[in-house]
Amino acid sequence: MPVARLTVWDDAACWRVHEATLALLEETGVEVRHAGAREQLAEAGARVEGTRARIPAALVDAALQSAPRHFKLRERGASGGEGHARRGELGGLELEDGKSYFGTGSDCVYVTDPDTGERRQSTTADVEGMAALAEKLPNLDFVMSMGLPNDVAAEVGDLAQFAAMLAGTRKPLLTTAHDAVSLRRMKDMAAMCGEARSFGCYAMPNPPLIHSGEALDKVRACAELDIPLVYAPAPAAGTTAPASMTATIVIGNAETLSGLVIHQLTRGGAPFVYGVGCGAFDMRTAVDVYGAPEHFLGNAAATDLARFYGLPSFAYAAVADAKTFDEQWAAEAGITAVLGALSRATLLHDVGYLESGLQSSYDTIVLGDELVSYARALLVDVGVDDEALALNEIDAVGPGGSHLGRGYTRRRHRETWAPRLFDRATHDRWAAAGATTLKERVAVRTQELRDQPRTFGLEQTIRDRLKAVIAEAEGSSR
Repeated sequence: MPVARLTVWDDAACWRVHEATLALLEETGVEVRHAGAREQLAEAGARVEGTRARIPAALVDAALQSAPRHFKLRERGASGGEGHARRGELGGLELEDGKSYFGTGSDCVYVTDPDTGERRQSTTADVEGMAALAEKLPNLDFVMSMGLPNDVAAEVGDLAQFAAMLAGTRKPLLTTAHDAVSLRRMKDMAAMCGEARSFGCYAMPNPPLIHSGEALDKVRACAELDIPLVYAPAPAAGTTAPASMTATIVIGNAETLSGLVIHQLTRGGAPFVYGVGCGAFDMRTAVDVYGAPEHFLGNAAATDLARFYGLPSFAYAAVADAKTFDEQWAAEAGITAVLGALSRATLLHDVGYLESGLQSSYDTIVLGDELVSYARALLVDVGVDDEALALNEIDAVGPGGSHLGRGYTRRRHRETWAPRLFDRATHDRWAAAGATTLKERVAVRTQELRDQPRTFGLEQTIRDRLKAVIAEAEGSSR
């Protein structure tokens, strides 16, 4: 069926970029700062000198062949209740090219306090609270932490963050982790809550062209534990990559594909998501901005590469560089929600981000859900069959007639997107209803959702078991 899609590179262009990436991997190579991974690569035929590994095309091709084209990220428990519909089949997300899901982001240092409006450091209560809020929002399909909690020991911050997400929502999770030991604990924690296969891990190389020991520890552990891995690069044009978006994507592609090689050498067929990342560094502010048009053009091009490879992808939607929930935030988040959706990436994350990824907010998650709802309306099939063309209907009404009272209109008019927070009334009706601004309506809706009883909660016995895992981890780190 015909669909809307933002396509930057066709298959010929993707092939050219792929060939350039293979040349880069074989001639320049990548830094591999993990002894076990270097041994794997050397045994498989890569040329390893010190910590530099030069990877032949055959290894990349083999990894691309063994990586699964689709797999499932499961949900914990059954869905239910108005406004809590799940978009995945049978309680989970089918990850494959051609399907798009939306979710929040991870590890924001700051949060806008939902009661005082102050910008402060995030806590575990925020992580759980925002997860519980996302649980009630129908257009958010997966959940990330939206906070880097400062009220727990840094050594177990990842586990405390994960436990808070588990307590707030049954939707599939994407999480960060310190290391392989944490990932093993997280799998046990998810199993305690009903489904060990309900989360994936988000890890990153270090641009340009470096795989740290910490990152590869997680890459290999995910493969061994059958935890879906999102491996997402973050080169920025003009700093950690040449000042060319194409070259920036080549560096990111080289990092991702070489990570995939190590991942698949660890266990062939392990689930892998192609991470999209190509920064547009602002030389005036020294900020790697989120809302730049170059960033989203690059995201779309890199998503074309993921489609070319047949891999599920991970990109961005409904993000902003604004420092507070204001007109700039709404404009940037609205634009990037649409651009992200039209890229047709599989997992579109960071919905609700402020301050270039440093800050989160309850209100922006709520408006982000509405923006995602709008963007989803662009992802429907635009058919050209007889029913859609409706020539008989046009003929029956004829020139100058009205379709308002027709059965065809009654059957189909509800397919048109209907907002919950955007106002479409006449000025008189808007004034009579209180003349509220969008920001005011979002604040009211956010408070309503926070005041409503939780739609999901963990039994206290399970919460206690999660706390015990964290306490044990904290004790072993001393």
